[in-house]
Amino acid sequence: MRTVLRNRMIYALAAMCFIALGLASRRYPAMFPAGLEKYPGDSLWALMVFACYCTLLPASKTLKVAVLALMTSYSVEFSQLYQAPWINAIRATTPGHLILGSTFHVPDLAAYSIGVVIGTALDGLWLRICHSRNVRLAARSPA
Repeated sequence: MRTVLRNRMIYALAAMCFIALGLASRRYPAMFPAGLEKYPGDSLWALMVFACYCTLLPASKTLKVAVLALMTSYSVEFSQLYQAPWINAIRATTPGHLILGSTFHVPDLAAYSIGVVIGTALDGLWLRICHSRNVRLAARSPA
């Protein structure tokens, strides 16, 4: 089976959409059931990280991208255990807070995992669609 490269533009656009949805989920929490609290935003953050890795590594296997996205998400969460003044000053800015967060919460790890699982499923589905389309196009073209 030939490797299907991801379309960087599509994944970059997806990452931007996930950023917009994540910001909207914090600004308009009523978009999601109240019991979910801030966790949809956390899942969307990890989904954005997944899409960014797909953009940067278009030929990588989905499992590799998923592991990288989880490692990045978990690392950022665990970095919140470190509370030095210099990094807290960065976290006090809006971009710093959006990227680095502020307080370690174990449930955030589950939210990140859900986001990466969703990304993995969507990526697998998209790549299958692209592969089947390429196979159909190759079958039609003269050799």
